[in-house]
Amino acid sequence: KQLALHQLGCVMLERGEFKDAQEWFEEAVAEGHVYSLAGVARAKFKCGHKYMAYKLMNRVVTDYDPAGWMYQERAVYCVGKEKMADLRTATQLDPTLTYPYKYRAAALLEEDKMERALEEIDKVLSFRMATDCLELRAWFYLVAGDFEAAVRDVRAILTLDPTYMMFHGKMHGEQLIELLRGQVQQRDMADCWLQLYDRWSGVDDIGSLAVVQQMLAREPGNSSLRFRQSLLLLRLNCQKAAMRSLRLARNSSIHDHERLVYEGWILYDTGHRDEALEKAEQSLSLQRSFEAFFLKAYALGDSSLDVESALSVVQLLEHANSCASDNLRKGQAYNNMGSIYVDCDLLDEATECYSIALSIKHTRAHQGLARVHFLKNRKKAAFDEMTSLLKIAKNSASAYEKRSEYAERDAAKSDLNMATLLDPTRTYPYRYRAAVSSDGREQGGGGDRRADASAGFQAGPPAAPPPRGLPGLHGRQREHPARLRGRAVHAPGARRHPGALQQGFRQG
Repeated sequence: KQLALHQLGCVMLERGEFKDAQEWFEEAVAEGHVYSLAGVARAKFKCGHKYMAYKLMNRVVTDYDPAGWMYQERAVYCVGKEKMADLRTATQLDPTLTYPYKYRAAALLEEDKMERALEEIDKVLSFRMATDCLELRAWFYLVAGDFEAAVRDVRAILTLDPTYMMFHGKMHGEQLIELLRGQVQQRDMADCWLQLYDRWSGVDDIGSLAVVQQMLAREPGNSSLRFRQSLLLLRLNCQKAAMRSLRLARNSSIHDHERLVYEGWILYDTGHRDEALEKAEQSLSLQRSFEAFFLKAYALGDSSLDVESALSVVQLLEHANSCASDNLRKGQAYNNMGSIYVDCDLLDEATECYSIALSIKHTRAHQGLARVHFLKNRKKAAFDEMTSLLKIAKNSASAYEKRSEYAERDAAKSDLNMATLLDPTRTYPYRYRAAVSSDGREQGGGGDRRADASAGFQAGPPAAPPPRGLPGLHGRQREHPARLRGRAVHAPGARRHPGALQQGFRQG
């Protein structure tokens, strides 16, 4: 009931019926929904009572345990140093709130500090693909005269939301791309494929999305490109957009064996593994193809297998690589083969597969090869291997987190701090620091062991499509992935049972 009343208030606020919105928010507060006090303040602000809104949020900050959303909302109603101080506190308490980053970035741009403004907005995009943040960065690039980068971000926006309207809802992204057509290099499909290969290998996911979107603008019925688009979106944790692209791939496919593969992935992503396997078999009965073998191998590998069964999955991946495909997908197959060999304790074979993957620029194979080095008691080599990955994927929080497993304590803490800075939603760094702090207190004679366990951010209520320039009031409800995929992160030195087979992400 609390949430329903709050959402009714949000609806009225969006419709411009501010007095009705205030009444609904007040009813939600009466039911015990503290966050609706922010809605009451926003409604007062919209009615022209800015000081009353400020006083209300000031009381909320005083009367309740501090949370990021409280300081963010109070910042809306003040100016100058006080506003910036509240936004800094909001980020400290909840680094996932996007409004403080956007405001600081805009303020830095007004001070002609373009590089710092871009760095600030990049902090959000390193852990959340938010269309409004991409739009803001695109405008920054336009101001800087970097039209290629601006068009890249607009294309990424259109991939996430094909109906997105820019410039306060006045212009569609395609119109902006057309206006900038004369300012950017025009590439044919061959050039686009080369660019996609470079960006995919360079772990530039947003750049890869933009190239695929550009190619689809030329060939909207290309089901293979739609499928690749879905893989990139999965890598960026955009589940709904990925499923939309996968369905478009199925709908635009002109070959039955391709359509069966895409239907298989849709079934797999919705939890129907056996039906996905059946689709893969049907596709192979029509025509042998890389994607059909890969789907079958992936579905079979997503369970606990003995060594013999695991090696049969390797054989399927070898069959996949014998079929026509490109190095982007073949590299993923070799990477998955390496993962299986590691699970089976066949480290030399794993090394060979990872090396082949790296030779065709499947950059993420560095991580698997680092694991092999570690299992061979070559911790320094493992650390160096992850360093090689970080030279390419400079802003990869997962790579910093993984490298910390092979580092000494001080270096590990430094890597985990960087991982938290890049992606505050990752929980392992908080748990590691809490454990280290707990060990230190035990040796030092006591203390509250739980203090550092709560050092992670205090997540406030979810954000919604906000009025332009203001943080939202709706609830932030995370998308729940259809299935969790990928190999779990194991503690350094922990050997897995050969049957505990979990393959790497199919999208690389």
